[in-house]
Formats: sequence, structure tokens, C-alpha cells
Amino acid sequence: MMKKAFIISAVAVPLLLTLFIAGYVVSVLQHTYQGEDTTFEVKNGDTFGRINQRLFEQGLIPDKRMFHYYAKYKKILTKFQAGSFTITKGSNFTDVAKTLVYGQPNLTTITIPEGKNMYEIAKLIEQSGICSGSDFLEAAKSSEIISSLNIEASNLEGYLYPETYRFAPKTSAKSVVKTMIDLFKNKTKEIGFSHPFLNKHQVIILASVVEKETGAKIERPLIAGVFTNRLKKRMRLQSDPTTVYGIWARYTGNIRKSDLLEETPYNTYKIPALPFGPISNPSLEAIKAVLNPEAHEYLYFVSKNDGTHVFSKSYEDHNKAVDDFQRNARARKGKSWRNLKQ
Repeated sequence: MMKKAFIISAVAVPLLLTLFIAGYVVSVLQHTYQGEDTTFEVKNGDTFGRINQRLFEQGLIPDKRMFHYYAKYKKILTKFQAGSFTITKGSNFTDVAKTLVYGQPNLTTITIPEGKNMYEIAKLIEQSGICSGSDFLEAAKSSEIISSLNIEASNLEGYLYPETYRFAPKTSAKSVVKTMIDLFKNKTKEIGFSHPFLNKHQVIILASVVEKETGAKIERPLIAGVFTNRLKKRMRLQSDPTTVYGIWARYTGNIRKSDLLEETPYNTYKIPALPFGPISNPSLEAIKAVLNPEAHEYLYFVSKNDGTHVFSKSYEDHNKAVDDFQRNARARKGKSWRNLKQ
């Protein structure tokens, strides 16, 4: 009798244990996250152990050991993506794993306005949490990427195409820069960059100046025409934005007479040529304006304080416009280019 009971026990206990384990495994696999949709971040360099621990601590999985067994069985222990992911209410054990391994990371939308320089873009990128500004600037000086454009330059200023982008947080700076450069190539692939006396890089340099000189898009061909006329006559461009770029590290928002007299590779009040390199990242329209400037005889322009300009053929007429719109305090009162209607 005892022998029979022992045999029954020897069979029943393992069976019950197996059933218990099987039931537990099923319950774990069927367990669903019942909280609100939440964000889970996988950091660069995270080990599976760290990911597993944080998932458990946040209540996104019911059992760390089972999640480890599952990941090992599926051969995904080293395949978790870096990025920010949304774990939705009702996600089960396998849903969480699939989201972190095969899902699309949450993306950050960032708009790079036309005419921003690479230092301003670096600040926007960092503020958006995409990558650090210093890493972005380092990538923007990458000789590898510069060589892919076949240009002679020390950085990629002028080629960081202004557009709205979507990046995953913690994207590498090199990937960000390459994305912007690839878009530049795509947007300009139909442009021949044929110009009577400027090469491709010089076209981008002049386009970057045109972009900074006017807030009125309709004026770009006019402004480009002025600079084209001045270059033909070997006149200095005398562009304030180029001077500002040359002293960017110390610029506080006001340009002084001493700044205009300082010799830098970008001060077009001192050098009778284009600045050393682009001073901003121009729009496609500004590039087209340089390639197809409006034909006229204007050599000067002065701001009307509302984003538009008065254009003059002679220095005498230019001085009169300066008196009317710049030396006249009433002409400046209440005016701003920010109020300009495109």
C-alpha cells in the first residue's frame, strides 16, 4: 500500500509541478500592462540586464527571469534598439519585446529655418534632445562628409539643408548631418549650378548672403542682382551679415563701427570679394536667385525697417534712402521685419 502511494506521489508531484510551471508561464505570457501608455527609453550602450531591470521596475513586465528566457529563446538578447519607445496599455510580454526590438522609435520633429548658420542649428538640435551641439559641430566639420560633396571647405556651412526633420532622440550627430546633406543633394540635383563666373561653392556662398540680407522672399532675385553687379565691378559687397558671421563667437546682437573696420575672412567691408565661406544655410529659392538674378542696374539697398528694401543705382540716391529710413528715427519707430507678410 505504501509502495503504491509512493509511486502515485512520485508521479503526481512532478506532474503537478509541471502543470504549475506551465500555468505560470502561460499567465506571464498572457499578462498585459494595464497602466497608461508610457515611454520607455533604451539608452545607447544599455545591456539586456539593465533593460530587463527597468522594464520590471516600471511594471511593464511581470517577471525578469521569464523575460530573459524568452529573449534568449528568440535570440534577441543583443537586438534591442536604442531610442524612445511607447509601450501601450494592453501590451503583453511578447508585445513589449517586439516593440523594443522591431518597433519604430519615437521621433522628435525639428524645423531648421532658412538662413540659420551651423552654430544656431547646433543649438536647436541640442535643445530638441537629438544630439549634443558640440557633437553636431564636430560632425559638420567632418572631412569625410565634406569630401563627398567635392568642395574645398573646412566645414559644411551652407549645405545643411533647412527643412523639417524627424529624428529619434540620441541620434548620432554624424547621422543627423548626413541626413541634412543628403536632402541638400536631393533638392539641388536638378540644378546645374552653371554661372558665368562663380563655381558651385561660390554660388552657395553668395546664396547664403542673399538669404541673410532680406526677409522678403520676393526680393531675393533683386538682392542677388545687386551683389552680382557689385562683383562684376569688383566692388566690395559691404554686407553686415558677413561681418557678423566673422565675429560670431563674440557677437551680442549689435554691430559696431570697429567691427566693420576689423579685417576677418568674412568682413566684406574690407575684402573686395566673396566671404571665405557660406555664412548661413540658404533655401533652394536663394540658390536659384543667385543662378538667375534679376537684371537691373542697382548697386545699393537699404532697409525700410519692415523686412523690405529701397534699391538705388547711385551712391547719392543711396545716401538719401539712408537718411529717409535709417537716420530718421520716426521711420524706424514701430517697424520690424517680423511683421513682414510674405
